Amino acid sequence: MPSLVPLSAVDPALVEALLDAAFEPDRRARTAYRIREGMDWLPALSFAALDDEEYLVGSIQLWPVALTSDAGRRHPLIMVGPVAVLPAHQGEGFGKALIAASLHALDSLRDGGNPPLPQVLIGDAPYYAPFGFTQAPAGWTCPGPWDPARLLVRGQSPAYPPDGELGPWTPAMPSGLAN
Repeated sequence: MPSLVPLSAVDPALVEALLDAAFEPDRRARTAYRIREGMDWLPALSFAALDDEEYLVGSIQLWPVALTSDAGRRHPLIMVGPVAVLPAHQGEGFGKALIAASLHALDSLRDGGNPPLPQVLIGDAPYYAPFGFTQAPAGWTCPGPWDPARLLVRGQSPAYPPDGELGPWTPAMPSGLAN
């Protein structure tokens, strides 16, 4: 039976090979890499999918990022992805299971009773809509080339500005996210 395990339990070289197979080696040139540049993924929210023979077939990583408003104020977010599944196993439900596990782990964390940080990703709206993702505000921008229709957000707070650029988040994350 396929299973999900913490991504931290998997050899990082295997994860890199999976990402290369799923997204091609030039994946590091993508805008999502610029947004999370210099950051480490969050172990408490990142998972691996193993097939029946316990081979790595998928992974998901969540990252600390921020939306920096035009006024210079930084608003923390969680970036979802990459969600990677080996091409031979795509369409078998591994990606959706990984997303559900990560979002469940995030939703179960409450920092002082507050809801979890909003999440952002770059992806196909029809695939991510069932998980609560909608198009991000038109004023949100990304470094590098990007398609505004693919910039999606979940759990957006009214306290977040309608304008700003996404990038890495360096201050300490709320408790529970980095474990």
